[in-house]
Amino acid sequence: MSLAIAPLSVGMLPPIAEKKVQSWIRSRHVICSGNFFVFETVDYAALERFNESIRSLGGSVISIDAIGKVWIGDHRQVVLYRAKASLHTPHHDLKRYWIKYGSFKTRFDEQA
Repeated sequence: MSLAIAPLSVGMLPPIAEKKVQSWIRSRHVICSGNFFVFETVDYAALERFNESIRSLGGSVISIDAIGKVWIGDHRQVVLYRAKASLHTPHHDLKRYWIKYGSFKTRFDEQA
């Protein structure tokens, strides 16, 4: 099941967008898989912020999918979303940042 996000009218400045993506890399919400950045979260509003950040950096979100449910505590399940983004711009160094501070598995990966 693929989900859509409405386009945002207010833009984000690229330095702020890069800091947000770096933060998600450190927290293991964003990983790099080949030429794509993969973002996983249980917060749909975070998907909108990720979309805005990627667009501000010159990339595009390719797909957003609900991939399953995650247990929060003993009695509550929430939907886990995965967004896949392409960021083929020569002026950013997020891939190098991911190599230095990132991980190959997200925080929601069952094997992590």
